[in-house]
Amino acid sequence: MTDAVSSPAFRPRRAMVLAAGRGKRMRPITATTPKPLVEVLGRSLIDRVFDRLSEAGVETAVVNVHYLADLVEIHVGKRRDLAVVVSDERNLLLDTGGGVVKALPQLGDEPFYHLNSDSIWIEGVSANLPALARAWDGDCMDGLLLLAPTVGSVGYSGAGDFEMSGDGRLTRRRERTVAPFVYAGVAILKPQAFAGRPLAPFSLNRVFDEMILGGRLHGLRMEGTWLHVGTPEAIGQAERTILTSAE
Repeated sequence: MTDAVSSPAFRPRRAMVLAAGRGKRMRPITATTPKPLVEVLGRSLIDRVFDRLSEAGVETAVVNVHYLADLVEIHVGKRRDLAVVVSDERNLLLDTGGGVVKALPQLGDEPFYHLNSDSIWIEGVSANLPALARAWDGDCMDGLLLLAPTVGSVGYSGAGDFEMSGDGRLTRRRERTVAPFVYAGVAILKPQAFAGRPLAPFSLNRVFDEMILGGRLHGLRMEGTWLHVGTPEAIGQAERTILTSAE
């Protein structure tokens, strides 16, 4: 890893935004509207993600498409503050990991932001994407995840995903326990972690587990409030929280 990548001034110039899923838990809305285009207070989820990327100085966003791909492709093509590159998965949905493998030629050689298209949040004192970049250390990390508290995240009712040690290393939630942190769908990842993998569907969790085994998956607790917009009911929760925070 070069000094430029490991330095405090490191800023990812590229990002991958996952926008290919069917959004089954968001039905019936997603019967006709792809989940990335679902609106919260009149603005689509994916545009809210793009807004964060643009504010963080990202230059290029790679967006994978599959379900209702034409609608997503037309929509993202309207952005002018980012160069948007479409990674076409119309013929085969590659899942969260395989999608990265296909997009590697567009993502380049430097660590990149990786975001779910429904990852939205209310900022705290410091903006979270720049904070993630400041925390990045390529000498000891292959992945750095943005984590939200399991308790208190809006629209989330699960048992969490990760425990985090004092030095930021992550381990999986133990069985029959509630983990303190849930993955907020935002990360910085090294492209080298995907090199040589077959172009086939597989979950990003497989890559995370390999990083955990090597002690190279780290986390950063986010500032502000994570909004988990996974169901139609969660849209209203997110909207009320955003409006309340603006008062």
